[in-house]
Amino acid sequence: MKLFVLDSAKGLEEIAEAAKRQSIPIDQRSRRDLDRMSGDAVHQGVILEADSIPLLSLDAWLARQTEANSILVVLDGIEDPRNFGAIVRSASACGAAGVLFAKDRSAPVSSAAMKAATGAMEYIDLIQVTNLARALGDLKDAGYWAACFDASAEQSLWEANLTGKMALVIGSEGKGVRRLVRESCDLELKIPQSGPITSLNASVSAAIALYECLRQRSK
Repeated sequence: MKLFVLDSAKGLEEIAEAAKRQSIPIDQRSRRDLDRMSGDAVHQGVILEADSIPLLSLDAWLARQTEANSILVVLDGIEDPRNFGAIVRSASACGAAGVLFAKDRSAPVSSAAMKAATGAMEYIDLIQVTNLARALGDLKDAGYWAACFDASAEQSLWEANLTGKMALVIGSEGKGVRRLVRESCDLELKIPQSGPITSLNASVSAAIALYECLRQRSK
């Protein structure tokens, strides 16, 4: 682990002292170096180089899950890293146990995703699988109920029982949840809307579903 700071920056004394207390080396660099290291993302003069976020297999994750009211967020085709990060942030805030996504057709765990998550990726399990439909079958064998979201579904989110072990399946904005994945779910739910806009951003949909799970568990 190493902390890189802008050589001309001021007001970073507190960050530098915190790094020293943790025995983290500090390296002063030019703005050009920091821009290159961050991939031109906004870095505010500070970049921390750390170990990669670990990705778990579903079998390994299930082996350590004992909570009766576990919530898992399943992402089907979320390719925008900002949406990916925002969903991870909401999942962590609502006490979800993990976020599951496919190896292909999914946003990578990149600096952009981590920036959108604003630190939440360090507090939640990330599970990567090769086949989402098969993973949902394994989850159901482990006692999970799977609910996907579609604007044309007959049942409302407010009417569904989301207590117990739940897997919330969030599809992409363009295509939604794919057919094979949808057929692997136990419930198809819609988020009630009353305005002229007929669809929601994927990260917004995930946040609404997560907070409904949290509300039901807090009764």
